[in-house]
Amino acid sequence: MYRQSGLFSGFVLAALLAGAASFASSSASAAGSCGSSPAASVDWSGCVKKNLMMSGNDFQGANLSEADFSMTDLRNNNLTGANLQKTRIIRAWFTGSTANKADFSRAEGYRAGLQNISAEGASFESAELQRANFNGSRLAGANFEKAEIGRASFDGTDLTGADFTLANLSRADLSAATFSRPPRFDRAFMFLTRIEGLDLSGATDLAQSQIDLACGDAATKLPAGLHASAEWPCPKD
Repeated sequence: MYRQSGLFSGFVLAALLAGAASFASSSASAAGSCGSSPAASVDWSGCVKKNLMMSGNDFQGANLSEADFSMTDLRNNNLTGANLQKTRIIRAWFTGSTANKADFSRAEGYRAGLQNISAEGASFESAELQRANFNGSRLAGANFEKAEIGRASFDGTDLTGADFTLANLSRADLSAATFSRPPRFDRAFMFLTRIEGLDLSGATDLAQSQIDLACGDAATKLPAGLHASAEWPCPKD
C-alpha cells in the first residue's frame, strides 16, 4: 500500500508540475513577445513600454492591444492597420505617424499627442481621449462612436465623414476643423463644443438641443430647420 500511495503521489506531483508549466506558458503567450524589437506584425499585446523613445519604427499590422505606452515617444511611426485596442497612451505622442485603419477602440489616452497624424478610417470607438490633440491630422472616415473626447482639439483637422455618434464632445474645439462632407453627430453630447465658423448645413442627425448646448457664431451654418442659440457667441474659456 505504501508503494502504491507513493506512486500515486508521484503522478499527482507530475500533473501539478505539468499544469504549472502550461499556465506559465499560456501567461507568457498572452503577454505577447515583449522582448521583441519593433517590427511589422510584432506581438506586444499586454506589454509595458512606458517612458521610451520609439520614433521612426514600422508597426504595420502589429498587435499592440492592452500594451502600456504612457509617456512614450511614438512619433513618425507606421501604425497602419495596427491593433491598439485598450492600449494606455496617456500623454504619449504620435506626431507625424501613419495610422490608417488602425484600431484605437477603448484606448485610454488622456492628453495624447495625436497631431499631424494620418488616421483615415481608424477606429477610436469608446476610447477615452480627453484633452487629446488632433491638430492638423487627417481623420476622414474615422469612427469616434461613444468616445470620450472632452476638450480635445481639432484645429486644422480633416474630419470628412467622421462619426461622432454618441460621443462626448463637451468643450471640444472643432471650430477650425475642415471637411468636404460633414461629420455625423447623432446623439453626441455637445456641451460648449466650439463650432464657430463651421458649415454644418449638410450635417445629418444634428438636433436643436445639441445646437443650444454648443458654441457657434454668426458664421456657423446650420441644417435647414435648426437655428442659432440665443446664447451665441459663447465666451472664451
